[in-house]
Amino acid sequence: MPSRTAIAALMIAGLLAVSRAATGDGLPTDATLARLIEEALAARSELAQANAVVAAETERAPQAGAFPDPMLSLSVQNDGFTSIEIGRMDTSFASLMVSQTFPWFGKRKLRRQVAELGATQAQEVAERVRLATEADVRRAYLDLLLVRDRLALLDELDGIWRNSLGIARVRYETGNGAQSDVLRAQLEQNRIKQRRFALKAQEENTVQNLNRLRNHPLTEAIETPTHVRDLPASIDLADRFSVDQALAKSPELAAARLGQSRANRSVALAEKSYYPDLTVGAGIMYRGELPPMWLVSVGGPLPIFAGQKQSRAVAENRARVLAAEKEIETIKQVLRLRTEERHIALVAQIAVIDLYRQGLLVQSKATADSTLSQYKVGRVSF
Repeated sequence: MPSRTAIAALMIAGLLAVSRAATGDGLPTDATLARLIEEALAARSELAQANAVVAAETERAPQAGAFPDPMLSLSVQNDGFTSIEIGRMDTSFASLMVSQTFPWFGKRKLRRQVAELGATQAQEVAERVRLATEADVRRAYLDLLLVRDRLALLDELDGIWRNSLGIARVRYETGNGAQSDVLRAQLEQNRIKQRRFALKAQEENTVQNLNRLRNHPLTEAIETPTHVRDLPASIDLADRFSVDQALAKSPELAAARLGQSRANRSVALAEKSYYPDLTVGAGIMYRGELPPMWLVSVGGPLPIFAGQKQSRAVAENRARVLAAEKEIETIKQVLRLRTEERHIALVAQIAVIDLYRQGLLVQSKATADSTLSQYKVGRVSF
């Protein structure tokens, strides 16, 4: 029947439109779709979560590059337990001490760079969520267009079977046809009803999915002023697939490269852990009537367990660098594969759509009209 081939053409056109969504070019964006995308980007909780992570990671950079807090201590030293000897004994005093730890040269800068790269990585993750949100809305919207156009085609198919049923009933009542022809037409109409129930359920699910994405009541109606057949021509899109462009625009690949840079900075920071952070302190001791005393000190940890700590930290971060390099290679391979897969699928879809438009749809409609006309005069069977 012509309507069945038209349904297949619509399905292929819908798949083509979804593939076009991956390129970002040529996809129709009517007022309804633009509004749905805007509402989804503003309301989707996953995107708000990713943006909150970006804000949190951004706040880490100043912390990582800051000096440690200074230490202030107040103490009393006294000879004996029976009385306060400050001012009478040389070794009795009240002291006020201040100390500050200074990280080894370059450590603060490296720590800040590691934190900043982490924030930039979080931004790429948020960008992926944003792109995924827009793609989810576009796909769901195109699914809604497709299912509603298929429902319209079912109505056309139902009209053909109603016409066929009328002709079969007339032929049966006049003794020129069989009762089985009437029953067959009624059976096909019931099958159409069955398919309509399934498509109606699919339509409701798609509307609910779109409403979930934009945080609206699930049953809120969504009007679709566009039809799949109104989509722009897609023949030019076959030449727009570019592996280089995919590699340049991929948030996953950008995040992996940032992860590699972050791991390299972490290696440099771990290598500096062999050098101790220096703590400088100064204090004054009050001794009452006796002359005051003062103290200046410089100290730091001794890396005598470097084999178990600092060396292990360096090895750990070098392994993370290798892991990041392999992750980059993996993402590049997947991007190349997916780009070529979509290009091949798009070329095939364009060829099939052209075949439907130029031959199958016209031939099917002509065949159906001719067969029905011949059935009216009894030249062919039902």
